Amino acid sequence: MNANVSENVDQDPRESGDARRGKTTIAHDVLLTIARLSAVQTPGVARTSPLPGGADRIFKRGIEDGVRVEVRGQAVQVDLYLVLEPGYNLREVGRAVQSAVRRAIEEMVGMDVLAVNVHVEDISDLE
Repeated sequence: MNANVSENVDQDPRESGDARRGKTTIAHDVLLTIARLSAVQTPGVARTSPLPGGADRIFKRGIEDGVRVEVRGQAVQVDLYLVLEPGYNLREVGRAVQSAVRRAIEEMVGMDVLAVNVHVEDISDLE
């Protein structure tokens, strides 16, 4: 599944109407990567966790990355399954992840973010 974002492309102003329009297509995997990288770069996040079993595993995309992205028109909803580091406030880390992922998708792709749901699956071992 591709997320489509259409926008005007800067070209020579002498070109007429349709010649100045362009279309940018963002692959679904790009959205998964942006969300995953933004999450794991947040202090307190140890790594992602594979998605829990069930219907989500049928689609195969992102199941090992711990990220599910659903595109709804020109907006996305993100579910992140994370393992956090010990000693961090879980609520604060969750909010920081939500903010980082939302900002990255909005700034890099230009899509609205409906929700970023953080699922804390475990706390990393001290090792």
